[in-house]
Amino acid sequence: MANGILKVGEITTSSGSGNITIGSGVTFQTNVPAFEAYLSSDQSVSDNVTTKVQVDTEVFDSDDCYDNSTNYRFTPTKAGKYFVYAKVSCDVNANSAMSQMMTLIYKNGSVYSQSIYNYATNFGREGTPYIGTVIDMNGTTDYLELFGQNDVNSGSATFNGGTQRFTLFGAYKVGI
Repeated sequence: MANGILKVGEITTSSGSGNITIGSGVTFQTNVPAFEAYLSSDQSVSDNVTTKVQVDTEVFDSDDCYDNSTNYRFTPTKAGKYFVYAKVSCDVNANSAMSQMMTLIYKNGSVYSQSIYNYATNFGREGTPYIGTVIDMNGTTDYLELFGQNDVNSGSATFNGGTQRFTLFGAYKVGI
């Protein structure tokens, strides 16, 4: 069979038993497409505005499905369920100035999942809400994006970037 898919329940040697030898250079890819990227430097944001995070530095991108330069989105080319994880780290550069911080994953332009730190009346300075969820993707037009939002009582806010991967976004196909 050339360039096709072989689906079988069992593989045996020609005698019906024994070991099968896999040639060198053969790789078994599972959990792909997959990617992880992080925000390389701080991103300034406006107060209480949901803002797309410009996650611009790829750690890996198995199938070139993540756009790290224009749309900052993951558009997998294989249908299935994907484990998606993200965190947005925010610093307001002033103690007791942040009342709320959110990390949001958007699917096809709408909120799919969000994580919120609400400081109520005991305001904070930094926050890094995390999301880990499974999302069904169609393998053609579905896409995912990372957003963040903060509510600052005074000062200015930034999404924290850097090689320490304070803010990151990733996904991989699960075997379902």
